[in-house]
Amino acid sequence: MNTDDLSWQAGNCGGLSPRAVNLLLEHGHLDLVIGAAEERGEWFCAERAAQELCRSGGFVRALKVMEPFAAVGWSPALWAKADILLQAGRTDEALDLVRPDEESCSSQYVCRDFAELLVRAGRVDEAIELLVPHLPGWWIRSVLVEITEGQGRDERVLKLIAPHAEAARRALGKDRRDFSDEGALVLQAQMLERMGRADEAIGVLGADIAAERSGTQNTLTAYAELLARHGRLDDLRELATGQHAHTVLDIFAGALRDRGRAEEAETVMREAIATDNWVGYRAWLSSVLLQDGRLDDAITVAEPGFSLYDCSNLLAPLVYPLFDRPEELLYLLDHPLTVPHHGHEEFQCWWRAFALARLGRAEEAIAVVETHPAPWTDPRIARADLLSTAGHLASAAAELQDLGTIKAREALFEILVKQGMAPQAIAAHPTVAEQRAAKQQAAEAKTPSVPDRENGYSLEPPF
Repeated sequence: MNTDDLSWQAGNCGGLSPRAVNLLLEHGHLDLVIGAAEERGEWFCAERAAQELCRSGGFVRALKVMEPFAAVGWSPALWAKADILLQAGRTDEALDLVRPDEESCSSQYVCRDFAELLVRAGRVDEAIELLVPHLPGWWIRSVLVEITEGQGRDERVLKLIAPHAEAARRALGKDRRDFSDEGALVLQAQMLERMGRADEAIGVLGADIAAERSGTQNTLTAYAELLARHGRLDDLRELATGQHAHTVLDIFAGALRDRGRAEEAETVMREAIATDNWVGYRAWLSSVLLQDGRLDDAITVAEPGFSLYDCSNLLAPLVYPLFDRPEELLYLLDHPLTVPHHGHEEFQCWWRAFALARLGRAEEAIAVVETHPAPWTDPRIARADLLSTAGHLASAAAELQDLGTIKAREALFEILVKQGMAPQAIAAHPTVAEQRAAKQQAAEAKTPSVPDRENGYSLEPPF
């Protein structure tokens, strides 16, 4: 075990991935997870095993699991060990293990992490002092507000945030092209609200909006959500039906629904569609109609967006919530208004195959993907996945065992766990070394050697 190996695991979800570890834990195999951490050097196993052990008070065992990873000096493992020590009540040991030196204190990221640990240790004032030199950084101000919630330091935090909010107001009033500090306005309002001064928060942020001291949607959204939380629907309606409608009309409609006025919310959005026909209005309305079980109405509203590009396409947002409702998913895919997903038509075949498999119709599902194979998936792995989804675990396992590739063995792991064969699943799963070697080979295969010119530039693209 070394830092390079551990960094590769963390960066590539290598070894037993978080999903794989969670599957083992869901089936009650904590001891196997601990064993994989100890015997195979599996980082995600060590991390999750320690968390589970701490949850049940097993701090000594958690430290034993984490110690080999921390012993190599790898930073995430050291922080994980500090977390265990802190939960075990060994506060000074935890803080001393990861306490930043003078040079490290120049890093906002290191100070953020240590400040969070200090707050958990009950040393809130130390945490605040550590962050103060970094408050010119906008995101550290957000960290300060977040970690001090409920810690009885709101007055002090507000005083630290206020000068940055005033500086932002001056900058935005003078040159509205500079929005780097605009977040301080929202944080100031957030603190006022947290201190029970909601009317003051609304007044301050509302004045900024009125004076156009906001250049991003974040401030408008924060103000609208503030109005919604405190029932200021008349003010919110005025904001949502003006020039900022694209940003906040959905918040107004959502506030109406939250207060039992769903029909009024639907009317508001349908009127907006009739006037503007913006895809964002259709996205919101189709989504809530689907939540209400009105699939036909949702399809009708979303249909003009089925042929749009990428994030504007409204088919996928209807598909994903129906993965657990395969009959309705097939109904959507077969609906006369549904057109192939723009630029990703193959998705529709895979969605159909998945729905058929969920309904137990494995052979029909397999026929769909064999007719429309995806270039990024081995056909036999796809076949095994559909067999597994349809509940034919033994047949799926046989397919993958015969194939025997790294990807096949990763897929086989999940099936064997579901079959009650967790030890065999871990044995079948490729090691970190095998995964790294396979990834390296794949990278080399994608990068053929091309001769260079005398000046060092390639003779062929990419130049």
